[in-house]
Amino acid sequence: MSQTPDLSGLKVMVIDDSNTIRRSAEIFLGQSGCEVILAEDGFDALSKIVDHDPDLVFCDILMPRLDGYQTCALIKKSPRFHATPVIMLSSKDGLFDRARGRMIGSELYLTKPFTKDSLIAAVARFARRSAQSAPVGQAER
Repeated sequence: MSQTPDLSGLKVMVIDDSNTIRRSAEIFLGQSGCEVILAEDGFDALSKIVDHDPDLVFCDILMPRLDGYQTCALIKKSPRFHATPVIMLSSKDGLFDRARGRMIGSELYLTKPFTKDSLIAAVARFARRSAQSAPVGQAER
């Protein structure tokens, strides 16, 4: 059994229409000290992202109303959130899906069902990267 890294202070948004996936992610991330913001779909996420300002976003691809590709593209078009890492979640593991995610700005692709270790590793990867390359004195738009 691996030790859970301490990711205290990180705000992570999980956008998925599956209650099971949202709940699993909330438990796994919460055990590592993350503050978790849950959204049921893209519209729900877009209404919450401004209020919560997450450090990282997990976004399911197949969702009703506004799919994950559209949601990610809208997040990345925002001057405020364009640098926020978005990790796509999908039960499909095809090359096309991965490429399409990269084209709209996602940084990583995680296949469902994910494990606690793979979820935490993804968060830790971007937490380390943002800590190493934090902009100094960069003006907000």
